Formats: sequence, C-alpha cells, structure tokens
Amino acid sequence: MKTLLTSMALLCCVHHAAASDLASAVNQSLPKLEALYLHLHQNPELSMQEKQTGARLAEELKALGFDVTERVGGYGVVGLMKNGDGPTVMIRADTDGLPIIEQTGKPYASKVRVKDANNNMVGVMHGCGHDIHMASFIGAAEQLVKNKNQWQGTLMMVAQPAEEVGAGAKAMLKEGLFSKFAKPDHVLGLHVSASLPAGKVAISPGYALANVDSVDITVKGQGGHGAYPHTTIDPIVLASRIVLGIQTITSREISPLKPSVITVGSIHGGSKHNIISNEVKLQLTLRSYDREVRDQQIAALRRLTKGVALSAGLTPDQAPVVHVHESESIPSTYNAPDLANAVTASIKNELGAENVVKAEPVMAGEDFGLYGRTDDNIPITIFWLGGVEPQAYANAQTHGISLPSLHSSKFAPDYPLALKTGVRAMTASALDLFNQK
Repeated sequence: MKTLLTSMALLCCVHHAAASDLASAVNQSLPKLEALYLHLHQNPELSMQEKQTGARLAEELKALGFDVTERVGGYGVVGLMKNGDGPTVMIRADTDGLPIIEQTGKPYASKVRVKDANNNMVGVMHGCGHDIHMASFIGAAEQLVKNKNQWQGTLMMVAQPAEEVGAGAKAMLKEGLFSKFAKPDHVLGLHVSASLPAGKVAISPGYALANVDSVDITVKGQGGHGAYPHTTIDPIVLASRIVLGIQTITSREISPLKPSVITVGSIHGGSKHNIISNEVKLQLTLRSYDREVRDQQIAALRRLTKGVALSAGLTPDQAPVVHVHESESIPSTYNAPDLANAVTASIKNELGAENVVKAEPVMAGEDFGLYGRTDDNIPITIFWLGGVEPQAYANAQTHGISLPSLHSSKFAPDYPLALKTGVRAMTASALDLFNQK
C-alpha cells in the first residue's frame, strides 16, 4: 500500500495544471468573502455566546447545499455534503471573539460592547483571527462544492464555538460529533499567524501547539499586625518563596529535552500597609507538549507548595490549595506527520514551494488537538496562515520592529491576501485527500 504522502505526490502533476484555475476561481469569489469577513469582524461574539455567528455560518452552508445542523455543543454548526463513495474530510473553523476593545484604527473596527459572564461590560474583537478562519472556511466549502466533479466522499464542515475558553471541541465531541454525524478520515484546520507574512503558509509536523492548564494556588498563613511579624506566618513571604521555587521545576526537575513553561500570571494578597493577611492567591498557566511533563508539573507544584508551608511552621491542613481547572485544560495539538507532510505537498503545489515553510512548535494552545485524541485516533493537521501585510512584515524584519501579536487590540491582518491564500491552501489540501489512492 502506498503511503499518504506518496499518493499525494502522484496527484501533483494533475493538480498543478488546475492550480491557476483555482486561483482564478478564488479571485472571483473574493469580494463576497471579504464582505463576509467584514461582517464577522464587526459583529464578534464572546465564547458561549456565538448565536448570530453560528446562524450566519449555517446560512452560508445551507446556501451551498449542505445538510446543516445548528446548535451542536452550544452554538456549533455541522454541515455535511455526501458526494459518492470515498473518504470523509473534516474542515474546522473556530467562531468566538475575545473580550478586547479594538484599537486598530481601521474603518471597519469592531465597536461591539457586551456584558461578559461576570456581568462586566467589555469590548469584543476577533483579535485571534477567527473571522479569517470562518471566511476561509466558507470560501473553501464554496470551491469544493463548485468542483464536486473532482472529488468523491463526504465533506464535513465544522464551525466550532468556544475555542478561546477550551470548551468548544469538548462540547461538540461530547454531543456525538463523530458518531451522530460522521467519523472523518482526516481533520484539517488553519490558524492565522501574526508573525508570518500574508501569502505564506507554515506547517509543523508532529507537536504544533501545547498542553494548556490553568492553576490556582491559595497560600494560607496566620495574619496579624505588620508591626509584630513574629506573631504571624506571613503568606506573602510564603507566596514569594513559592514563586521563586517554581522556577526550579522546569530548570531542575524536568528534562531539558522536554519543553516546559510555568508562568505565574497573577498574585493577590493583603489589604493594607500594616496588616499581614491570612492568604495570598496565585494564578498560573502551565504549558508543555508531553502528557507526562504536564503531570510532573502539577505533582511538583503540590509537593513544593506543601513543603514551603510546612517549613514555615504551618500544619498539614494549612497547606496551600492547588486547584487545576480540569474543565479548561486542553491537550497539545499533534499534527499527524504523514497527513502534515501530505498537506504540505498539496499547498506547495498550489501556492509554490517558496510560500510554504516549516513551522516550529509554539507554546500557545488550541482545542483543535482534541479531534485527534478520541478513541478513533483520527489524523489531524492544522497549519499557520500568514496574516501580516508583506511590506509591514519586511519593514519589521529590517528595522527590528515588534509586530502586534495575536490577542493584541492592534492586530489587523491583511485580510484580502490572507483569505485568498487560506481558501486556496485548504481547498487544494482537501481535494488531494479526497483523491488519495
């Protein structure tokens, strides 16, 4: 049996001839896709609130002829199109925005203000490029429908909510995404990059994104008057020792060959200059690729914090409380190497080898990885889609200028070029997967 990559290579000569046809077709559809992008950008919705976004994507898929189911795992949307016998290819896009007040200065900037889950008034912005993801998703669906004579199988379009809080993929899978609808043979996704010029694509075979865990630590103490510290056990001092001690978990306990990040993002304690408080609260983010490293990080945090407390004279029942937000935890994203290499070959053939580069793994997280971690062990691949205006990227490289990152209030992708590239890359990849031998 030929490998997936070998099968893809056999298609290159055929697909190359059609590449210019696909580029031309995408150019013709671009005005409509840009209008969709601008609508989505100006009407972002927070995680778990994507009602109108889901409805709009469902409307777009229905208009293309898909069998559409709404409100899957919240406001998720599943569109199915059966086109004869063949593999099932799933394409996924995430739909939620972020609680950010946009400061790009663009005439189409989001002006949305809503109340979040805590009843706070916040701005909302697609600061992570999900609007690009959705418009590219619809663009690829359109091209695949127009070219049904070039493929056979089942096309599965999944618009997933709540990626930013790590809940959407879990909810859709729990609701039977792979049992009630279809079990894909391949799962594809893309993500905009704020450090790659528009027109280019980057792919990382193997680990691409990290395990992500949010951890709260409550450090207990015995409070009192700031003038009499000897009568207290100061939790601020204990918390300070813990923060410093945490730095040795990665540097001295975990193999230097295995990536690990433990960041203390928040520390709160005390209420007044001369009062020693009873507790301090820490908030941490943990990142890794290997599941064993993730478990080692958490075990070390529990051991270290307890040891610091006991050394200060606290009793075991006064040990710090280490709480891992398991419901928010997401696993690392592992791009199946054969699939990643095949997708790389397809995109190189469509865009030109000079526009496809190998990406390094990053410590950001994405719940896309969950689609490859079911009992079905389905191969998945997500690739980076350049979003930076090429001249701005060149200037930044020349002059050492920092570009706005993802989740920045000033992140504004070069959406016409990014959309065109994303649609061509995703369409070409799907076509080749449908036609593998």
